[in-house]
Amino acid sequence: MANLKQTMVTKADQEKNVHMYKVDFTALKSEIKMLEKNDFAILKSETERLTTELEKLKQKLREEMNRLQAGVRLDLNLEKGRLRDETGVQDMKIREADTRIETEISNIRTQLESIKFEIIRNIVGTLTAAGGLILAYMRFLH
Repeated sequence: MANLKQTMVTKADQEKNVHMYKVDFTALKSEIKMLEKNDFAILKSETERLTTELEKLKQKLREEMNRLQAGVRLDLNLEKGRLRDETGVQDMKIREADTRIETEISNIRTQLESIKFEIIRNIVGTLTAAGGLILAYMRFLH
């Protein structure tokens, strides 16, 4: 019996131990809740920091995109201006070539008219001379 009593616990000791375990569990539960709150607060602050950083990066990206777009627009406008100038020069050269061609065509027409008039004059002169020779020959025969 004595041996059995030594291995057994009294009801008061058991209740005391149960009460100590409950206190320990309550303390542990409070500590876990506090750690969860701290972890949540740390996670929340880290999320806010990352969100702020992300917004800064977005803003930086927008600014860079706007800067690049402005640069491209400027390059395109400069290229358009250069092409307009080049087109104007080409148009002027084409007009000059057209003018020279028209002048040459007019000169050739004038030369053709002169040659035509000269040929007609020579033909008329030749026919007149031939007619005069024929008349003279006919008078000579009569």
